[in-house]
Amino acid sequence: MKARIIVLVLLALMVIGYAMAFASPETTVAYLSTSALNTDATAVHSGGSEAMAVNPEGSVARSDSVAADSESAQDGIVITPEAAIEAYRNQDYKRSIELYEALVASGLEENRESAQLYYNLGNAYFRDHQLGKAILNYERAHLLAPGDSDIRHNLRYANNYTEDRITPASNLFLTNWFNGVRDLYSSNTWARLAVIFFVLFIACVALFLFVRVMAVRKAAFYIGLALLLFVGIANAFAFSQKRERVRREQAVVMVGAARANASPDENSNLLFELHEGTKVKIKSSDGNWYEIEIANGSVGWTLKKNVEVI
Repeated sequence: MKARIIVLVLLALMVIGYAMAFASPETTVAYLSTSALNTDATAVHSGGSEAMAVNPEGSVARSDSVAADSESAQDGIVITPEAAIEAYRNQDYKRSIELYEALVASGLEENRESAQLYYNLGNAYFRDHQLGKAILNYERAHLLAPGDSDIRHNLRYANNYTEDRITPASNLFLTNWFNGVRDLYSSNTWARLAVIFFVLFIACVALFLFVRVMAVRKAAFYIGLALLLFVGIANAFAFSQKRERVRREQAVVMVGAARANASPDENSNLLFELHEGTKVKIKSSDGNWYEIEIANGSVGWTLKKNVEVI
């Protein structure tokens, strides 16, 4: 009996340690629900299932309360998410960008990132006609909250304005399925689901160890196996997303035209040219150069100043 109790205690400690390992602090601020970046009024979600229309002149803030305590002083002015939202509503997009950039920098100093901040910053950049910066911040928001429909919508819409039309290389069905399901939730959410499945698995282990009714033990055994499989799948999704967030291997072209050469030398042959807003994968670096790969698998070298890491 003591051995069984010890096993359950050890499993419980594993759950606690696992949850702490995956905890990622994130600043919480209000969304600017600019799901409709085009000039037509479009229904968007306001913090949930309730839809509302936005007009082409501006957007409305999501109904969630502003919960960010991050305030910093700049020239004696207190910088808050409310001030950035107000500047955006007043169509003072440059001021809104300035405030959001300050909030992002303040969060990074405390090792915190916010999908909402990046999303709102992307909206402000898009309204200010800075396509590369807009896509960069939408991509950063998407990296933190891949399941957010507003972020995905605005990212797709902004990508429609890019000049490059690159046909992606075909991937295996399993790879596409894995990435599609993985991006339904963030790494934190998958980690929480894994913890929940693991707790239920412990409950099944407890039933199997302590209950003497054969039917209950048999049900607990098979349900426990299924839950253990779900734990493994959720873990795989969480680790995959966490790896992408840590490695930051993707970048966005920030200049009007970026040369991709055959080698890290300005005098080498030009292989192809990319334009503002195009997403690339960074394979390696050499001095002031990045070796990049685009969606169709083509590889070349471009100057680091031409791109910004997501």
